[in-house]
Formats: sequence, structure tokens, C-alpha cells
Amino acid sequence: MTPFAGELIGTMILILFGGGVVGGVALKKSKAEGSGWIVITVGWGLAVALGVYAVGQASGAHLNPAVTIGFAAIGDFPWADVPTYILAQMIGAILGAVLVYFQYLPHWKETEDPIAKRDVFATTPAIRHPLSNLTSEVIGTFILLLGLLSIGANEFTEGLNPLIVGALIIAIGLSLGGTTGYAINPARDLGPRIAHFFLPIPGKGSSGWRYAWVPVVGPILGGTMGALFYKQFFIGENSIAFWIVGAVVLALLVAAQYSIRKETSSERVETTTSHATSNKF
Repeated sequence: MTPFAGELIGTMILILFGGGVVGGVALKKSKAEGSGWIVITVGWGLAVALGVYAVGQASGAHLNPAVTIGFAAIGDFPWADVPTYILAQMIGAILGAVLVYFQYLPHWKETEDPIAKRDVFATTPAIRHPLSNLTSEVIGTFILLLGLLSIGANEFTEGLNPLIVGALIIAIGLSLGGTTGYAINPARDLGPRIAHFFLPIPGKGSSGWRYAWVPVVGPILGGTMGALFYKQFFIGENSIAFWIVGAVVLALLVAAQYSIRKETSSERVETTTSHATSNKF
């Protein structure tokens, strides 16, 4: 199996299991309907583990453009191979989403909520605030890359590494995923979102393109930062790229905090004005 085929098939497996568990929880008349967030996070963790088991020897099982770019940023993967890997991951993600569509074929018309249908394919933030949502994706993918590199630096019983990686995905989902649905993978979100746009899902509504940039930019930025952080502090290799990307991330954090404070101040002014106006009558 070629690395291209490995990334394509591995990402397809990832999305089939990951999107599949969301479909089971979110879609009407599924036997798993309403089983909750813990089921979703465990499902995604096992999806990653199974994808890595399937193609790890063929391609290294990145299954995620943020991982591929992060590894390339610290010299652990050749930049020349990055476009090929990302293309394979995107195709695999689209194919996996199409399989999820066929798996739940009679359930789409039984589900009235278009957001629930879209959630099977792509992420939706719990509170829509682009800078904060971007921050969440940056932090989640930062810890993903830091965790992957840390896991790789340890020796485990042969064949156990994919399960440890799956546990990392579960931990990120349980602790950090409640804000945005933790895409932490541009292909995982964009590929199925494209599939959602083209598939003949009854009453599917919008594919959410205004938000689609967040789970692409956030994971790439966070993943690169996580890899550079590991190289800087765990290996002890100083890099100018770490300080540049770090400055961008810091600026994002400050901007998100400023935006929240500004909105809070505006809400207080509106509330005060409303009270003052009502007291006149």
C-alpha cells in the first residue's frame, strides 16, 4: 500500500467511525439516539485508534493535515510530501462521510433538525464567537500534537501506541471538546462538510460555510504551535518559528479576550440604558 492510499483509507475509516457515532447519537430513531457526549468522544477516540492500526505501517497514519504540517514544521516530515498527504486525507474524509450518509439512509428524513444532520458531518460551536471558537481549536490541536510527540517519545508494548493515541483523543474531547465539538483536524471537518453540501439529504439546511474556516485555520495554527513547543522545550532545540507562531497565538488569545470584554461592556450599557428608559415611564 502506498502512503497516499494509506492516508486516504485511514482517514476514511476515521470519518466512518467518528461521523457514524455522531449519527447514532443525533439522528432520530437510531437505537443510540440521545446517548450523549461521552459516547461521542469514546467513538471518536476508537475511530482514530482503528484508523492508525489500519494504515500506520503504510503512511505513518497522520490522518490529519494539522499533524502533517506540524511534523513538517519541526523537520519530522518532508514538506514536499505535505500536499500529497493532505489531498489523500481530504478525499478519504469525503468518502468516509458518504459512507456515513448511506449507513443512516432512512434516518435523515426522520430527523427534522437541520443542525443535528449537519453535526453528523461537521462541527458547530456551542456558542458562536469566532475568535473564541478559533482559540478553542488552537488549544485542542496544540495539546494533540504535543501529546502525539510525547507518546512517540515513550516505549510501549508493541501495538499499543494507537490505543494510547485514541485515549488522547477521548481526553481532548471530554476536557476541551464541549466548546466547538473539537474538530482538531481540518480534513475531519472540511471533507465531510463538502460531502454534506453535495449529498441529497432531505431538509439538510445550510452547510455552515461562514464558520468553516475556524476548524481549518485553528487546527493548523494550534498543531504547528504544539509541534514547535515540543521541539523548543522537550528536545531543547531553539527555533525562530516557535517565537513567530507563538506571537500569533498570543495575539489571538488577547484579541479573543478583548472581544469578549467589549461585548460584555456593550451588553451592560444596553441593560443600563434600558433600565433608565423604563424608569422614565
